[in-house]
Amino acid sequence: MTKVFGSFVANDHIDLTIEPGEIHALLGENGAGKSTMMNVLYGLYDADGGEILLDDKPVTFAGPGDAVAAGIGMVHQHFMLVPVFTVAESVALGYEPTKSLGLIDLAEARKKVTEISSRFNFNIDPDALIEDLPVGAQQRVEIIKALSRDAKILILDEPTAVLTPQETDELISIMRQLKEQGTSIVFITHKLREVRAIADSITVIRRGKITGVASPESTEAELASQMVGRAVSLTTEKDAADPGDATFQVRNLTVVDKADNVVVDDVSFDVRRGEILAVAGVQGNGQTELAETIIGLSEPRLGTVTLDGKNLVGQSVKDRLGAGIGFVPEDRSTDGIIAEFAIRENMILDVYDRPPYAKGLNLKTSVITEAAKQKVEEFDIRLGSVVDPIATLSGGNQQKVVLSRELGRELRLFIASQPTRGLDVGSIEFVHKRVIAERDAGTPCLIVSTELDEVYGLADRIAVMYSGRIVGIVGANTSREALGLMMAGVPADEAFAATATPENDSATTSAADDPAATAATDENSATTSAEENK
Repeated sequence: MTKVFGSFVANDHIDLTIEPGEIHALLGENGAGKSTMMNVLYGLYDADGGEILLDDKPVTFAGPGDAVAAGIGMVHQHFMLVPVFTVAESVALGYEPTKSLGLIDLAEARKKVTEISSRFNFNIDPDALIEDLPVGAQQRVEIIKALSRDAKILILDEPTAVLTPQETDELISIMRQLKEQGTSIVFITHKLREVRAIADSITVIRRGKITGVASPESTEAELASQMVGRAVSLTTEKDAADPGDATFQVRNLTVVDKADNVVVDDVSFDVRRGEILAVAGVQGNGQTELAETIIGLSEPRLGTVTLDGKNLVGQSVKDRLGAGIGFVPEDRSTDGIIAEFAIRENMILDVYDRPPYAKGLNLKTSVITEAAKQKVEEFDIRLGSVVDPIATLSGGNQQKVVLSRELGRELRLFIASQPTRGLDVGSIEFVHKRVIAERDAGTPCLIVSTELDEVYGLADRIAVMYSGRIVGIVGANTSREALGLMMAGVPADEAFAATATPENDSATTSAADDPAATAATDENSATTSAEENK
């Protein structure tokens, strides 16, 4: 199979065989070509070369409807559900059962949902509204939708990206049940831990090509080296933090969206000099709005944001950057770069009017170019020339440009939302080292990430957000089980109690003995100290 977009070859003569009743993992970094290949298989894209064989017979799909009719179902990373529909309506959409006079037979749709839900212990109410269901339940609705159309091959595209650890475990159990009943599953992911836990066979893709077939017995290091093409360290090495004063403080912060919904709800926390506070949580629980409010992209309804004793609320983004805040936004294409500007210009967006890059109204082009070349070397940015538009770079290399800009000056606070999104494991290793170096230089660091491995690798303390509130601030040695419960909204003390065992009790609560890991508690006790948990 070959798929080309302009001059970019997304899939380069890929061969792949999916056996009946197997879980086949398609492993590769973001941008490797995994989803493109599956979108061709599902009829969303036309292939530019090659063929698809189903039971040894060539097939062509004019659209997803043809793929569904052939027994192929796909659960996309971003769910294709209508929020105001019921489960039964969402499952029936596009394939509505009818009765006399052409009316939709919702009773039949409910019956099908109930039957499939019962068979796999999904526990899904066919009359529940999609918008009222948690993310994990919405994903099960997507699976029910595929199975209701007799899918023999089920494609799961990054299915754990929006799940808590507990929901991920439930999904793995569901995948095993589907396999036992003869369903073939294509599991698209870049998470090594999950691949080794569930896959029967593994195909590794790098830059649009298959680089090898691996066994589930392969180590994570072996899989990573196949993905990247070289040996990488999967362990973030760092010394214990030596935090100083709490120079960055957030107090009683409340933020509302355009529809007047509260998206950040009375949040309070401190970040000390020389420590990393990581904000964990499933995407969509207020982390994005929190970071954007700190940098000034939105203003709070209530509360203060204080750096070095000065309240930043009311100041412009430019003023906050000038106060020494480095900011890596979640959406680099909207908030991190200017696509039409040259790469070298994007590297100085927040300091373009200061020496040594400017003199009066004039930019010093030669200085800007030389500084850009140094950052390209330091951050291993793959490009043609620093004068090329940044839009010519891949997403991962654009992210490196943003990081090189924000970490390339003296900071009083560093904030990064999803700092390694779109990067390969080798680049992630480099970015983590740079963030830790910034911490060791005495900068307070606030990291927002949905990747638990990243949270554990970087954090000195972890704040967990759920539904706009901080349910607890805990030590970095808190168990995944307890952290997962907190990500589902369980308060920290209850999460610790629910997961405490003689073997791991000390591991999940010993953070209370470390002053650097002891949580600050806000006035309404939305956050709970590690000492109280203990």
